Amino acid sequence: MHDHDHSQGNSQQRLAIALILTTSYMVVEFGGGILFNSLALLADAGHMLSDVMALGLSWAAIQIGKRSADDTHTFGFKRTEILAALFHGVALWAIVGIIFYEAAHRFFAPEQVRGLGMLTVASVGLAVNLIMAAVLFRSRRENLNIKGAFLHVVSDALGSMGAIVAALIIIMTGHNWVDPLVSVLIGILVLYASWGLVTESVRILMEGVPTGLDIREIEAKMVQLEGVCCVYDLHVWSITSNRHALSAHVVLAGEQDDRNRVLTELNAILEERFHIDHTTIQLEASHEMRPTCERRFCRPGTACTEFDASDRQV
Repeated sequence: MHDHDHSQGNSQQRLAIALILTTSYMVVEFGGGILFNSLALLADAGHMLSDVMALGLSWAAIQIGKRSADDTHTFGFKRTEILAALFHGVALWAIVGIIFYEAAHRFFAPEQVRGLGMLTVASVGLAVNLIMAAVLFRSRRENLNIKGAFLHVVSDALGSMGAIVAALIIIMTGHNWVDPLVSVLIGILVLYASWGLVTESVRILMEGVPTGLDIREIEAKMVQLEGVCCVYDLHVWSITSNRHALSAHVVLAGEQDDRNRVLTELNAILEERFHIDHTTIQLEASHEMRPTCERRFCRPGTACTEFDASDRQV
């Protein structure tokens, strides 16, 4: 627990540093986009605004997530992180919609862009994004929000590189249509980077099986344990991005099986093999409860031979 708290503290410090850098550069980039009439810079500034929101929400989510569980929130407040990540992803999509609309307008009526100023601002942006990526790199696997922030900082860096290329082309050729083209490419990059963030957030909120876990494999490992007859009503979900939970009914193979041993070994398998550390397992000596539970039967491959399939309710 101490190591986890220390890790969370380091994550907050890194988020605070990244938040200060992002906010400072966002103001500079927005001003540069207005001053030099560059949609690519304004598009990237919009992306940076979403990053400011994400970093701020991530920092706040960690703070709120530290609150202890209570009588109305028995799992605590860890899922604040997931709500923040979902809000971040949806906000990104809204910003991309605005970018695409303005880009379509500029394709038909290109506007004069000051390439040299655009190049200067984009170059500074690339340097800032690389610094932020280095700051967040070590914490990127700690929770979904920091992972999202890191991915978006990386995509920001790629956006800055695109703006640099566009500025160089404008300086050398005077083709101002390159600016909206790059803004569209940045928008596509933002959509790609945010897609996984939104889908993973929705998966967790819908209590889907965590990414990387196979529920059939979990079932099989539980049934293979000596003393276990079968498993039914098995659920696996995420409380937050780095903590998984499981509940199940487990029918014992014989009345004389040591219940404590079976439960201890099941928990050990689930934690060591699948990193599931929050379990609720109901051990049962017979199949008598199973027919009364609608749609809670063993899936193919885990049903035991002692229970007649004709007794199942559908």
